[in-house]
Amino acid sequence: MNKRITNALFITLLFVSCGPKIYKSADFNAALGKHRTVAILPADVTTQLRPNQAKKLSEEQIADLSMKTGYDIQDKMYSWFLRRSGKFHYTVTFQDVTKTNTLLKQAGIEYKDLATRDRAEIAKILGVDAVLQNRSRMEKPMSEGAAVAVGLLVGAWGSTNKVETTINIHDGKTSNLLWKYDYEASGSVGSSTTKLVDALMRNASKKFPYSTK
Repeated sequence: MNKRITNALFITLLFVSCGPKIYKSADFNAALGKHRTVAILPADVTTQLRPNQAKKLSEEQIADLSMKTGYDIQDKMYSWFLRRSGKFHYTVTFQDVTKTNTLLKQAGIEYKDLATRDRAEIAKILGVDAVLQNRSRMEKPMSEGAAVAVGLLVGAWGSTNKVETTINIHDGKTSNLLWKYDYEASGSVGSSTTKLVDALMRNASKKFPYSTK
């Protein structure tokens, strides 16, 4: 078989096997119709380094690297929405992430607390109708500063990175999960937060609930 055809078939199978999965709650349409402002939280990032790399870093260092990547993904997602506001018509306004993070800090909510705090409580603090958060599990940190720091500590590595990533939207009144989009990225897509967010949002935008394009 022609090598080019073989490669094309392999790529096709790869995309099929790693295709996105979407969840919608029963009260999805009714709830989204009431939303006007949405906050984007720092991403919940879990970094699972290889054993030989992880043993060179403390748990605190790994947690700090994950946090930096989480804030970087949050910023990139907000920027993605801003850049495409002219192309896509959104039915909601996305709260400036600087304001989001400032209000969380003033309320005494740290990054490590976000995973377990009630979404309705967070929405009330932020003054929004819904809360959007990305959750990513990756093999190495991707924010530029974090990647450089780890590279210096554990040695250089390739650009590939497998990332299991999800967008979750919770209602600000009930805390109910309204919409969930699962996506798996690998190879060079996982080499930076910019590439990851671009790939994730390009795919998610086709089904994104607040877009009316």
